[in-house]
Amino acid sequence: MIHHISLSAKNPPHVAKVLAEIVGGRVIPAPPNFPPDSYFILVGDEHGTLFEVLPYGTELRPDEGEAGFHTDREPNSPFVASHAYISVPASREQIERIGERENWLTRYCNRGPFELIECWIENRQMLELAPPEMTAGYLGFFTHPEAVQMAIAKLNEARSAQ
Repeated sequence: MIHHISLSAKNPPHVAKVLAEIVGGRVIPAPPNFPPDSYFILVGDEHGTLFEVLPYGTELRPDEGEAGFHTDREPNSPFVASHAYISVPASREQIERIGERENWLTRYCNRGPFELIECWIENRQMLELAPPEMTAGYLGFFTHPEAVQMAIAKLNEARSAQ
């Protein structure tokens, strides 16, 4: 279960506002140990779901004693590997409308055992969003680790046979 995720954004207040709209949350400034212009999106659900939106270029490094945020370098690429599959109250149509309004790549994807909507925040960082009608497929698959392991083994066998 993911309780919180950190994202970076070139326009943190705007991205926080848009994500809050999608997940049904509210935006507040992050605590003072975060870089300036960082925001939290509080969902207020039973899982304590939280999004942290940090300024673009922020790095989390293993400083002395605990992790620390650094914003002294620009990354080499605008893309990041981190992403999350997140259940949201917004419908597919709402997410697609918001993506179109923001000019963010937003597209429906069928991953086989589950569906999602890729929402590319600022067209560089992906969130896999699951409206209510898509969540059951994901839960039905990933709550059965044996089925996941078998499916991946079959994919690996097929790749080896090529």
